[in-house]
Amino acid sequence: MARHAQEFTQRRTDKAQRAPVRAAVLLAVVVLVVLVGWLHSAGHWPFTPDAGPAPAVSTPSPALGQPIVVLTPATALAVLETLQVKGKAPRNDYQRSAFGEAWLDADANGCDTRNDVLRRDLQAVQFIAGSPCLVASGTLKEPYTGTTVQFQRGKDTSEAVQIDHVVALSNAWQTGAAALTPLQRQSLANDPLNLLAVDGEANQDKSDADAASWLPPSKKIRCHYVARQISVKAAYQLWVTPAEKGAMENVLGRCPTQAALASGYLN
Repeated sequence: MARHAQEFTQRRTDKAQRAPVRAAVLLAVVVLVVLVGWLHSAGHWPFTPDAGPAPAVSTPSPALGQPIVVLTPATALAVLETLQVKGKAPRNDYQRSAFGEAWLDADANGCDTRNDVLRRDLQAVQFIAGSPCLVASGTLKEPYTGTTVQFQRGKDTSEAVQIDHVVALSNAWQTGAAALTPLQRQSLANDPLNLLAVDGEANQDKSDADAASWLPPSKKIRCHYVARQISVKAAYQLWVTPAEKGAMENVLGRCPTQAALASGYLN
């Protein structure tokens, strides 16, 4: 009997000791819920990183090999905030020819754009004998997959390395490029800012997807990739869709200081 009484007393003591702990936990939960609700209603939740100052914008003289606008240095997040947000325009009248002949010599350096990009992005580059432009072979530290790809010019081998339009031309068409002049679209299609040498299969997998539908498999390149897309859209006054902007913000939330890039024509 005494033992049962002792156990009963101990249980009451334990219960009494746990009660303040439970009350404290409950109070903390209530305070947290109230705080989150206030932050959300005040526009402070979810927390967003500081994008920094907005870029200044200038307009160069229209010409092949010129972006439409030039932005001063800023973070990609700050540049993203300057872009219009709206839905895609119809794609049914899109044609690649609207962006001019593929791989023009838009920068007038004597070499076509494809070989310019191969020369820029490949390592250990070798040229076709007698040509200062035609890349014969090289090694690509592939950005989208993080692998190494060997490039060898040839009917059955060249496609292993393809030149990706970071903002796909059909996507550009649906987000403002349809309203550009032919000269502006040619500049967009050949701007080194919008071009990367990449793995052929990864390029085919991406197709004309935007950031809401496709991101590079290698997470290491995603901040740079999204910053390029934003920079291209800013340079050529294209817009982003709500889903696209959300995806871009999600990526840049992990790298809020990622810088925007200038048009490749300005380098």
